[in-house]
Amino acid sequence: MFENIYTSGDYLAKHPPWHIEDSPGKAEQIMRMMAQNKIMPESICEVGCGAGEILKQLQQHMDSQCMLWGYEISPQAYELCKSRENAKLHFKLADIRQEKDTVFDLILLIDIIEHLEDYSSLLREIKPKSRYKILHIPLDLSMLNVVNDSVILKTRETYGHIHYFTRKIALQMLKDLGYEVIDNFYTGPYADFSTTQKLVRKLSFAIHRDLAVRVLGGWSLLVLEK
Repeated sequence: MFENIYTSGDYLAKHPPWHIEDSPGKAEQIMRMMAQNKIMPESICEVGCGAGEILKQLQQHMDSQCMLWGYEISPQAYELCKSRENAKLHFKLADIRQEKDTVFDLILLIDIIEHLEDYSSLLREIKPKSRYKILHIPLDLSMLNVVNDSVILKTRETYGHIHYFTRKIALQMLKDLGYEVIDNFYTGPYADFSTTQKLVRKLSFAIHRDLAVRVLGGWSLLVLEK
């Protein structure tokens, strides 16, 4: 299975920091989503929490009584989580689908579904485990990436992405699985670009954000649903 790269240690070998450098920015976007929809959870769970840095960053902005839990199937990532644990922040080396009676106010799936061979089953099974979910989904399908498919192949090899989305495809997928989409917005771009490429994307996004994302690529989508 594709997921074996996360339990075998292969993914850690390619990405020793487990993307903690992106965690402050992603936590900031999650806080933005909660603020503009007036969501104040008393319990938060992140599925596939990696090194746990997003939850650590979120905890600094949440009410002191908020409980945070991270679930991770990679033993290597779980070891990275341990140093971040405290009285209100806990981590488990487990598949959340095996937790029969666990319920949270908010579940986070940040850059997860594009890695999973069967993401539909996960999304169906976690649906009753919280009222709200926030997903962060890379939008790998763009005109440039389709024309130059070596970019997608490199993303597959380097980051383990095996599913590819546009904004409309991602939102329709969630609706097909029975979710009600409440809010969504673009984040990023997170990919490494030259100064010129960043400038072109910034200017294009200011003129027409949907067209810029569809043509140039490099952005992700943050979605709130229930």
